[in-house]
Amino acid sequence: MNVVIVDYGAGNIQSVLFALERQGVKAVLSNELEVIEKADKVIFPGVGHAAAAMEKLQASGIDTLLPRLKQPLLGICLGMQLMCSHSEEGNTNGLGIFDVEVKAFEKNLKVPHIGWNSIEQLQGPIFKGIDNGSYIYMVHSYYAALSSETIAVCHYDVAYSAALAKDNFFGTQFHPEKSSVIGNKILKNFLAI
Repeated sequence: MNVVIVDYGAGNIQSVLFALERQGVKAVLSNELEVIEKADKVIFPGVGHAAAAMEKLQASGIDTLLPRLKQPLLGICLGMQLMCSHSEEGNTNGLGIFDVEVKAFEKNLKVPHIGWNSIEQLQGPIFKGIDNGSYIYMVHSYYAALSSETIAVCHYDVAYSAALAKDNFFGTQFHPEKSSVIGNKILKNFLAI
């Protein structure tokens, strides 16, 4: 299986590579459009600032490629947020794959929202065999609002999208690569799509 991790300089790349190796998959790290386009599965990770990350995607042309992909694509953390229509972080437009607004947590909350959290209302193939209330690992200061594309919900003062899905596109606000047994199962489920 040809798995490509999108390399655009925003990343928790190493931990994703290690998590895939635990699945027996040796992924390729690339920012080349042709390599990404030919992948069987694409993983779009990210840690950092949304506006700066979008500038890097636009400079490389990855911003126009990703929404056109037909193979399964998994966005992780900032990757998922960039797949949304707009982010309040840097007031930036995203890739528009998910029709969802990314918002800042209220000022009274401690950010980043960090640590182990439970997820509920799980739907879709990436959550096959995973129980409601399972714990995953979060680190983020912005969140994707609830929408018709929400496939998992988490609470931090407000209910928000812990995961999104539309067609061949999936996104997790949490880090499956850092979420122990549950995260490994989610990655395994994604690779099986």
